[in-house]
Amino acid sequence: MIHTVGIDVGTGAVKTVVFGFEGETPRLIAKRTDRVRQRDPYRLAGEAWHQALEAAGLRPRDIAYVATTGEGESLEFHTGHFYSMTTHARGAIFLDPEARAALDVGALHGRAIRFDPRGKVLSYKMTSQCASGSGQFLENISRYLGIAQDEIGALSKQGDSPEKVSGICAVLAETDVINMVSRGITAANILRGIHGSMADRLAKLLKTIGSVDGTVLMTGGLAHDEGLVAAMQAAMTQEKVTLPVRNHPDSIYAGAIGAALWGAFRHARLAREAELAVAA
Repeated sequence: MIHTVGIDVGTGAVKTVVFGFEGETPRLIAKRTDRVRQRDPYRLAGEAWHQALEAAGLRPRDIAYVATTGEGESLEFHTGHFYSMTTHARGAIFLDPEARAALDVGALHGRAIRFDPRGKVLSYKMTSQCASGSGQFLENISRYLGIAQDEIGALSKQGDSPEKVSGICAVLAETDVINMVSRGITAANILRGIHGSMADRLAKLLKTIGSVDGTVLMTGGLAHDEGLVAAMQAAMTQEKVTLPVRNHPDSIYAGAIGAALWGAFRHARLAREAELAVAA
């Protein structure tokens, strides 16, 4: 059996997966997420790599290819690096074979990616750096409201009168939230308004990448935010985009999964080239 590792070094978290291959059939055998917080992400990635191998019962010499994505190109022990758009596309197809677009919502930005059935990226569009549609912005707001991140989605869905927030600038949006709190607006309605604003921008982003013949899979750190997923479904209806938007229990690992799968592909190609060179 051939084994590969995919490591997605993000701003908010390091995601690590280990795959085993029986022929061309991939099997996910270990996974872990480590929040960066104020730690060195590269040191954290090194620790995660060893811990993931230990969980899989493997040693470094057992790994045929260590593939990185995100900000992982500087890791000393990696074999090769792949761009995030490519890895999220391939990872999305692994998680949902019907997916033909990924909506990657991470700590700093949102990104819409359209791809073909093989995972080849056809087009993509990203939100601006200062936009309020990011995980870091939502984390800041939840901290201000005194709400744990894993409570955000469920609380947002309880909102019955969402308050509109600025959908352009994170600084202005945070000012909006401060004013709402002073006016006695509930946390549920504040969060639902934020989710609605984020979803409106992300739905418009999806429209810019062209026609999608399939489903849209949410990936990245906010893919499991049920409040955002619900807001996305409503925003897609409002934008008259008739595409199903889904997430997957392993959506957060899409980039790392795609890296591991592309790593296996590159390893196999290099092995074939070596065999041909010997035969010649």
